[in-house]
Amino acid sequence: MRITRGRGFARAATLAAVALATGALAACGSDDDTSTSGGTGTAAASTAATGDGDVKKIAFFGFAGANSFAQATWAGVQEAAKAAGVEAEFFDPNFDSAKQVSQIQNAIASGDFDAFVVQANDGNAVVPVVEEAIAEGIPVVAEFTPVGTDYASLEPQVEGMVFVGEPPVENGTALGEMAVEACGDLDPCKIAYLEGNPQLPLDAARTEAVKEAISKAPNAELVATVVGGYTQADGLKAGQNVLQAHPDVNVIVGSSQAIAGVEQAVEDAGKAGEVKLIGNGGSRQAVKAVKDGRWAGVYVIAEKAAGRKAAELAIAAAKGEDVPSSFDTRELQEPRGTKETLGDFEGEYDD
Repeated sequence: MRITRGRGFARAATLAAVALATGALAACGSDDDTSTSGGTGTAAASTAATGDGDVKKIAFFGFAGANSFAQATWAGVQEAAKAAGVEAEFFDPNFDSAKQVSQIQNAIASGDFDAFVVQANDGNAVVPVVEEAIAEGIPVVAEFTPVGTDYASLEPQVEGMVFVGEPPVENGTALGEMAVEACGDLDPCKIAYLEGNPQLPLDAARTEAVKEAISKAPNAELVATVVGGYTQADGLKAGQNVLQAHPDVNVIVGSSQAIAGVEQAVEDAGKAGEVKLIGNGGSRQAVKAVKDGRWAGVYVIAEKAAGRKAAELAIAAAKGEDVPSSFDTRELQEPRGTKETLGDFEGEYDD
């Protein structure tokens, strides 16, 4: 797949006109909407490349600057940018989908960026601006979150873009199957699932896949589906509620951050070692918990490596090189993390 840069004379003329009309807006938004850039260590704007092979600066639109997962992605993006001699800038929407859309719009209008890596808070909300960027000749690589409404496919849903990640539905299926495996021969085996954020389409699709996978096991019963969030504090509260309602629960699954809180709830209830725990997201803490035998498993995402891959493809596309339409990040590390499969992997970010 070749992504071409088609900005040309018309785009240059348009940007010249836009610069006079919107310069004040761009100036006042830069401090609030972005973090410092990588590569040169400055957030100062640079002139966009005007032809194939002339790549100077890329933009990373992450979940939030304070989010450890997004920071792992950003570290990978910075590595790829530095290796290519390219500047990179992190746009921080702080989990605000509307703000993220606005940041992408502003980045397009600025003409300062040769490629985008988009880690969308809402994959459907960014579709129009991703289409706009591609129409302007800016290569777009979506990372982790599919851009569109199909959460079961690895293929891009916007023509001309690249996707680096995995289908969230398959992530949910794997989590459900890992829970069933943790049950072993126990019959009945009672499982609780902690959903991250039911308002996010990605989470809703993953939850349904978890439920379906568990329903296929004759000895497994899903006794609770509650919101566990993505923090240890939320996980602690959710774990306490599950244990109070279902003191005989055998397996609890949720985000790795939430499961860290559940672990505390299990210990406080005097059930350490009795309730098997499975996390989603391979942080250093989660991987260590599995290796130490405290958790039964963790679904591993090598997120720093994924960010590096996304940026490498974005830069290559901006140079006019042929790039694949998608890359399955499960190729970076065996995702179903157990003591037997983790090997030397230690995680690439901290919860």
